Amino acid sequence: MMPLHWGTAPRWLFERMVRLCRAVTEIVVADYGTAELLRRFSDPVWFQSFGCVLGFDWHSSGVTTTVCGALKEAVKGQEANLGLYVCGGKGAASRKTPAEIEGFSERFSLDGERLVRASRLSAKVDSAALQDGFQIYQHVFIGTTEGSWAVVQQGMNTDTHWARRYHWLSEGLESFTVEPHAGIACDQTGRPLNMVAAEADAARQAVVALSTQSPEVTVHELERIRALGMPEQHPVGLADVRPAYLQKVLVSTYDQPPSDFSSLLLGKGIGPKTVRALALIAEVTHGAPLSFRDPVTYSFAVGGKDGWPYPVDRDAYDRSVAFLDKGIREAKLGNKDKLDALRRLESWSRSVGAAVEGRSQKPEARS
Repeated sequence: MMPLHWGTAPRWLFERMVRLCRAVTEIVVADYGTAELLRRFSDPVWFQSFGCVLGFDWHSSGVTTTVCGALKEAVKGQEANLGLYVCGGKGAASRKTPAEIEGFSERFSLDGERLVRASRLSAKVDSAALQDGFQIYQHVFIGTTEGSWAVVQQGMNTDTHWARRYHWLSEGLESFTVEPHAGIACDQTGRPLNMVAAEADAARQAVVALSTQSPEVTVHELERIRALGMPEQHPVGLADVRPAYLQKVLVSTYDQPPSDFSSLLLGKGIGPKTVRALALIAEVTHGAPLSFRDPVTYSFAVGGKDGWPYPVDRDAYDRSVAFLDKGIREAKLGNKDKLDALRRLESWSRSVGAAVEGRSQKPEARS
């Protein structure tokens, strides 16, 4: 779905993306509210389609970073009016997320500690608890002035040159560590260590228990397992796990025992290697079964950046933005004819699409 593409969107295209993104955001918020906008951004299919509408390539990893960047730029300065704010971004920008959340929390009287925890924990789950070979490099936190939030983050695998996108939504989220994702988009699947799978509950409990016992005992078990060796086909390897580092980390968890798996993930020094080592020890010593189930779940309007399926039609793009801008202005004055026409067009297109799909004998591939 998303091969890695290097470079950036041209300035002329990104400026138009921001304007169109602002128009669509205003329409969705005005008609359906901020909660619905969060639901749409947490839907991998809608997000991908929205990127295509903005003129980005459907099969490019850049659609994630560019759409999120356009959204952040589109909302900037309008947070109070829209009831929406956007934090984080790609690379160094992602590390500013907690400070940005705290700033908006103070501005809108929100529980900043809870929101920062949600941001940190969603990133930690996808980097340490779900070990699928994709390293997180982009993290965007979309929040509302009512306290709801969504997270869109992306990881990359430089060996395969593919990307994987992770979607989170606060609405309906019962646990950060049990099937927490709203959706994960990638065409490539494998056998990742999945510590947030429902069937990995015993493993999670065992890992927490191991982190609270004497570090010497746990490290001794690790050394014994390394000496015994594991079958080559076993998905969890220990070649890069250093017992000395593991013992150092376990000293802190022994002194301040985590109450649950979420608390363990947020502990200082807890990364993929620590989780992997504890998971394997839990499997061998406690008989706690691990999960290796991959949790992956999943038209151009004005052309694509790279000229596929055809170059971006700048005139058509500008006319589309102008049409939406005018519709928004008129709607604020009480004239909603243009926006009503868009809704009728959407309803008609859905009915036609359903009819075509019903006649087709061959299922369509997901984008």
